[in-house]
Amino acid sequence: MAASPVAPPPAAADDEIVYESMPCIRIYKNRVERYFGSEFVAASTDAATGVASRDVVISPNVSARLYLPRLEGGAAKLPVLVYYHGGGFCLGSAFNPTFHAYFNSFAALAGVLVVSVEYRLAPEHPVPAAYADSREALAWVVSHLAGPAKDPWVAGHADFARLYLGGESAGSNIAHHMAMRVAAEGLPHGAQIRGLVMIHPYFLGTDKVPSDDLDPVARESLGSLWRVMCPATTGEDDLLINPFVDGAPPLASLACGRVLVCVGERDVLRDRGRAYYDRLRASGWQGEAAIWQAPNKGHTFHLLEPSCDEAVAQDKVISDFLNR
Repeated sequence: MAASPVAPPPAAADDEIVYESMPCIRIYKNRVERYFGSEFVAASTDAATGVASRDVVISPNVSARLYLPRLEGGAAKLPVLVYYHGGGFCLGSAFNPTFHAYFNSFAALAGVLVVSVEYRLAPEHPVPAAYADSREALAWVVSHLAGPAKDPWVAGHADFARLYLGGESAGSNIAHHMAMRVAAEGLPHGAQIRGLVMIHPYFLGTDKVPSDDLDPVARESLGSLWRVMCPATTGEDDLLINPFVDGAPPLASLACGRVLVCVGERDVLRDRGRAYYDRLRASGWQGEAAIWQAPNKGHTFHLLEPSCDEAVAQDKVISDFLNR
């Protein structure tokens, strides 16, 4: 189960509140208080699934937790999922209990090697720091195609013909931008991204979509959050948060052959995810796109209710996508 936020203290009177989304985070002018998402659990071998995890340091700013499912023969080559967690660029960790439990379960189900990336959080490290860190993590993964092996699990079990990027919420935003950057710059050693898994993507825009009205307060909060996370932004039509605006890299150049978009019927960001799928298909991009909707579920419900029927179904859809 996902951890619950701790009860936050009363707002301090000695500092100005810049942004808050209670009960998860309160951002003051001179400090940040997080009440959710920063809990730590150690890497281990999960008794229930047999999935092993271990932590790696990639650079002074970037690290990751790897998940390796139980191998019958010991030398299997597996699909690789480089995963960027969500949390509005300001919450969450690859090392917290929610993601640890999720990937113990998912790696066992899908039979994939997961690289769950720990990137720097805003506002201490404003966007685009998360993109730079995420690119560094991806480069580290593909560096195992040549030169001395940096990690035995990646070197021994990664099938680079099945390299996927994915994430939920802000992590989907990051995964999209990684694929667009690969389109512009390529990857070392001839590596290619096979596909993207976009779970409840965090995109905005000044254009109104029907799902905005599902929760107008939450929708406004997401817009305010973006402006705090990326102080240099031009607003909701910044190409970093709206991939459809003039000046954004064309979706037709997306550097992968397959995309899966998952949305929740009750998610205020639902129609942004649907628009991504629709516009990608209409862009002239030559790949294969699919969309799946969880009925009557909200944003990142699978992390809050991992055993519900809809979460189990979503995981199965993603697993099938990674193994096809």
